[in-house]
Amino acid sequence: MTATIVHCTEYRVRYSDTDKMGVVYYGNYMRLFEIGRTELLRSAGLPYAELEAEGYLMPVLEAHAQYLSPARYDDVVTIETSYTMEHSPVLVLRYELRRGSDTLASGWTRHSFVSATEFKPVRPPRRFFDAMASYNQSSGA
Repeated sequence: MTATIVHCTEYRVRYSDTDKMGVVYYGNYMRLFEIGRTELLRSAGLPYAELEAEGYLMPVLEAHAQYLSPARYDDVVTIETSYTMEHSPVLVLRYELRRGSDTLASGWTRHSFVSATEFKPVRPPRRFFDAMASYNQSSGA
């Protein structure tokens, strides 16, 4: 059975996140996805800065977002980030942004681990899989 790890982060929409229509600018949803992704890694004991220091980068290869309902200035949204554990060099993370019980947006990003020096694909470090498995067990997922 494949385990799925889920992490939730709260974010208060800033005025600078919004556009002239008073809603979160569509491009900023990718930034919110990034916040969710980095907080999931941090919670699992893998701050992105440490992965970089160890010579690993995780560039976005592909991204998708579906906008369902607008978020507005001062809304508190929950960024739910999920990762299904697979032993693959390509990672897919999924996101849902919610305000209360309303889903505002959903999407996904696809990443690959690459060497920081050569920018060529590499297998994720063993530490990545160990940390994700440990986080999965401790979070009760």
